[in-house]
Amino acid sequence: MTDRNDGVIAVEAPAKVNLYLHVTGRRSNGYHELDTLMVFTEMADRLTVTPSDSLSLAVEGPFAGNLPADSEGNLVMKAARTLADAAGVEPTGRMVLTKNLPVSAGLGSGSSDAAAALKALMRYWRIPEGAVDLPAIGLGIGSDIPGCLAARSIFVSGTGDRIEPTPPLPPVDILLVNPGVQLSTKAVFEARKGGFSPEARFRKAPRDVRALADLMEERTNDLTDPATRLSPIIDEVLAAIGAAPGCRLARMSGSGATCFGLFDDAETAIRAKGQLQRANWWCSVTRLVG
Repeated sequence: MTDRNDGVIAVEAPAKVNLYLHVTGRRSNGYHELDTLMVFTEMADRLTVTPSDSLSLAVEGPFAGNLPADSEGNLVMKAARTLADAAGVEPTGRMVLTKNLPVSAGLGSGSSDAAAALKALMRYWRIPEGAVDLPAIGLGIGSDIPGCLAARSIFVSGTGDRIEPTPPLPPVDILLVNPGVQLSTKAVFEARKGGFSPEARFRKAPRDVRALADLMEERTNDLTDPATRLSPIIDEVLAAIGAAPGCRLARMSGSGATCFGLFDDAETAIRAKGQLQRANWWCSVTRLVG
């Protein structure tokens, strides 16, 4: 987070990646319970707040066209209004969201943007720390938002309400690939068939990328099959990443359609990116933070 002398506050909204994701149950209200290892990358959207007498949001950047700026479905505006109501403040400030991440892509970018808005507006509105329960506010908006408020390597369970730190993870260079497909999380869950998986947390810190990948091979993403039925191109993406020299693990993130590959170093990941470039495919090499 950056506070400038001119009153501008800037916050990064990093991409979320699920290294594994197990569906562990379903509640009577229809909400699914999960167990997932959530990590964050240096690749991020960016939210700035500048002084203004009214609350507004402008969206710019390569994926701005896929996101309405001021609608009931926009999580940034919803987060801002919910926080203002909870804190009893007048909602003001001109927010500008630079949208570098694909929308509805399994990277939690909407949730991360909302978390960034909550953090930025806490500072801009000078709301004292502890005056509101940010994770509870976030959870009321979206299940990924409490994890995105943490923005570090975490285990998340329940419906997003239970968060625990992970053991230290090694430095990891990661290739993100989205085939230009948007997937509705709701639709992917509705397409899911079969039973449930156990929680799969681990306590010992993996020493390197290979050890981390070996741990993940013992786990899975339970949403891959339903997402692939809805968007078969995911299979092609996973096969292409997995065939790249030096790839330690190829997997889909969240409810898709973005997939990722873990690599020992950035140079190897960049070479893989060059081999995977396709029309309409978005590819980015980045690094896990923390």
